[in-house]
Amino acid sequence: MTRLGIGAGARLAAGIASLMVLAVGCGSGGGQEGGGSAAGKPVTVAGVTVGKDSGLHDLLPAEIKDAGTVRVATDVPYPPFEMYTSEGSRQMTGLDYDLGQAIGAKLGVRFAFSAQKFEGLLPAVQAGKFDVVMSAMTDTKERQAVLTFVDYSASGSGILVAKGNPKNITTLTDLCGQPVAVQSGTKQAKMLKDANNPCVQAGKPPVKLSVFPKDTDGQLAIKAGKVVADFMDKPAAGYTAKTADGGAAFQVVDDPQYPNGVDSTPNGIGVTKKNPQLARAIQQALQALMDDGTYTKILELYGQKGIGIPKATMNAGVG
Repeated sequence: MTRLGIGAGARLAAGIASLMVLAVGCGSGGGQEGGGSAAGKPVTVAGVTVGKDSGLHDLLPAEIKDAGTVRVATDVPYPPFEMYTSEGSRQMTGLDYDLGQAIGAKLGVRFAFSAQKFEGLLPAVQAGKFDVVMSAMTDTKERQAVLTFVDYSASGSGILVAKGNPKNITTLTDLCGQPVAVQSGTKQAKMLKDANNPCVQAGKPPVKLSVFPKDTDGQLAIKAGKVVADFMDKPAAGYTAKTADGGAAFQVVDDPQYPNGVDSTPNGIGVTKKNPQLARAIQQALQALMDDGTYTKILELYGQKGIGIPKATMNAGVG
């Protein structure tokens, strides 16, 4: 299964995971596994205090109001979306965790996150153990048979370059004829190897591919001057640019033709289909956070502004 529309081999490797502690202290402060903010209590995320909206609280189904808790399944670690605050810790942090705490606070309930293996997320919701999946999950037609998705981002492939962008890369086809790193087995590698790849379509020479086991190897190749860029998952690229060497090593090319990344797909909060009222309440709470700017601040905290969307859609995935 995939999360963000990329192969399992494109997950952030241990070298990136080791950077996850850098985000700690900037968000909601993390929470114990299975934990979250107290029901009805304001929380501070990304420097913004979020409190209960009584009108949104009234949208919740009675059983959620009575429990005061939304049970959230997530697969952790998957930085920058789901992380532990440090190695060996069971305190959660990350973009999904912080956004979940903000949605919960807005609704006046507790978003209680618990770790599950990714392949077990959907079965756990089907079995009634959880109300929601919040785990950087791609909204697809297949998954819509099990979950109602409240979409909160869209992401595809991005271009990571050295800080300052010395080769002046501005768009995907600027990579044509240039040495470029990709991770083995990813959709990015497939795209650039395909017989009808973007360079062929543009009538330009093909990319000179350097295929590595991990994206972190490609980043070392950028530093060594062996490649001009690493073509990778855009959220991962954004997090790497924000955290590697304190943000001094890399930057992401924001191609105006692909604001959410090349071949982007929607990612959503998956809500049990047994509770459409809960899905609608979450959608409206998320939209409120989009409208007041909290949503954007959370994305920026984790270097993910580029995956933002202007409206909290439902079941927008078509693949």
